[in-house]
Amino acid sequence: MSIDQAAPAFVHSHAFNEGNPLAERNTRRAVYLTAAMMVIEIAGGWYYNSMALLADGWHMSSHALALGLSAFAYACARRFATDPRFAFGTWKIEILGGYSSAILLLAVAGLMAFQSFERLLNPLPIHYEQAIAIAVVGLGVNLVCAWLLRDQHDHHHHGHGHDHHHAPHAHDDHHGHHHDLNLRSAYIHVLADAATSVLAIVALAAGMFWGVRWLDPVMGLAGAVLVTVWAWGLLRDTGRVLLDAEMDAPVVAEIREVIAEDSHDALITDLHVWRVGKGKYAVVLSLVTDAPVDASYYRDALAIHDELVHVTVEVNRVGARSN
Repeated sequence: MSIDQAAPAFVHSHAFNEGNPLAERNTRRAVYLTAAMMVIEIAGGWYYNSMALLADGWHMSSHALALGLSAFAYACARRFATDPRFAFGTWKIEILGGYSSAILLLAVAGLMAFQSFERLLNPLPIHYEQAIAIAVVGLGVNLVCAWLLRDQHDHHHHGHGHDHHHAPHAHDDHHGHHHDLNLRSAYIHVLADAATSVLAIVALAAGMFWGVRWLDPVMGLAGAVLVTVWAWGLLRDTGRVLLDAEMDAPVVAEIREVIAEDSHDALITDLHVWRVGKGKYAVVLSLVTDAPVDASYYRDALAIHDELVHVTVEVNRVGARSN
């Protein structure tokens, strides 16, 4: 039996963009802008009786939470980068925060829906001009945030705090190894926020010019649905990571493919794969073979997949075996 125990040292901060301080700085700027606009829209929607504007403000809160969690994760990564208590780094602090915020967002969506339905049954006069002005400013803030995050979405590359030396391969684009997936989701969410702002403006304009007052609370209901969908998706995605439900990830099939295509005809007897960072995975692999190869041979074979940052291989050698 051969067990590979010579894996290179792992620096915990690898799961964050330690080599790109611009991403963290722009994330903080986006948080400040979004949080300020969120307060203005919620206060304005309540004061001017606009459920569409209020819904847009609450929806913007989901965006503020997402960016805030990203900024918090960057700070934790710097602070605890060398803390030995974190066996796989501090990346899951971000995931746990996202899961918690998603639960809160579902409660917010329920409150939005209740208030919009109540306003639909008992309409109140809306100060359209002031509400539209606030919604337009909110749209502008969304566009500014999208501009701040665009470089990270398009060009950001991770700095890898580990010593693995991997050969280049053709799977980089497929897995998105070099993108900060948290910032990418925030970027997409900013665009969704901008769409919600447009809906609020349309609803308010329709009420002001054509007297379609019912459209404002209807847009509030639509905003509640958007927040619910996004929160549910966040719960699903973060829950999968927290529970290590990653055995359907594409990299698992690629690991099996590497072993199956090897000329030594090894048999996989045990395989565990879980995510330890943004697009980064740990793997524990047990094999049976009658070939005179050791664990380092299979580690080198798996090195073509640079998303594998922790690889432990156990090789059990037998004289004869059945498939």
